[in-house]
Amino acid sequence: QVQLVESGGGLVQPGGSLRLSCAASGSIFGIRAMGWYRQAPGNERELVARITSGGNTNYAGSVKDRFTISRDNAKNTVYLQMNGLKPEDTAVYYCNVDGTLLPPPHPDFSSWGQGTQVTVSS
Repeated sequence: QVQLVESGGGLVQPGGSLRLSCAASGSIFGIRAMGWYRQAPGNERELVARITSGGNTNYAGSVKDRFTISRDNAKNTVYLQMNGLKPEDTAVYYCNVDGTLLPPPHPDFSSWGQGTQVTVSS
């Protein structure tokens, strides 16, 4: 009922930048929060950054001051601007969206994107 389309991953050299996008569509009544998680081989999935409908954000300590999350509420789209990328940022990045569905009684949903690979290497 909710589809997430991610884009923007790729290969970048250390110190470079990438911008990830995730657009949500479908039977959405409202979105409470949108976020990005990542999973490197052998590691658990971890929160990278999250933003609420009111614009409140939280970041993993390892990316604070390098990554910026933003959203376009009109387009149901969340972005992750990643600057100063490091090899340890290499992972599959997943978009997550929490909200409520149409029609009433507007049940909750939590959806995941298919993941986009980010590789930081020289």
